[in-house]
Amino acid sequence: MKFSHIEDGRAKMVDISGKNEVPRRAKATGEIQLKPHTIDAIRNKEIEKGSVLETARVAAVMAVKNTSSVIPMCHQISLTGIDVQFELCVENVKVTVEVKSIGKTGVEMEALHGVSVALLVIWDMVKSVEKDETGNYPSTMIKNILVIEKVKEE
Repeated sequence: MKFSHIEDGRAKMVDISGKNEVPRRAKATGEIQLKPHTIDAIRNKEIEKGSVLETARVAAVMAVKNTSSVIPMCHQISLTGIDVQFELCVENVKVTVEVKSIGKTGVEMEALHGVSVALLVIWDMVKSVEKDETGNYPSTMIKNILVIEKVKEE
């Protein structure tokens, strides 16, 4: 078996120089399970650290823009658009990040990175109301992170 990212036993980035630049788009989603009163506090802007969703939105954008700095084999790419959406449900917050580019490689890792960081920021912003009497988070959970759409236009 030949691995695309290993040559002579060494990790390497795939050479994409021969590929054409085309419009690309990816959308990823994920969720964080929270207590219902935490969701209400987010909705009513009652979290002491500030605006949970706007802080998570900015963090997601920053994460998307810096994906290649965190994931070793990701290429630096030129981004043409980033959209971050939130859905407040009864016991979770759903995050969806859509990333657009005109380039030689896909943007699904950027979308996944944006979702992951947004979810971590939400956890950080609400941890004071989520923790139990022992200081732990028995019901808080990040889950269901996945790519829901990947498009390469030819």
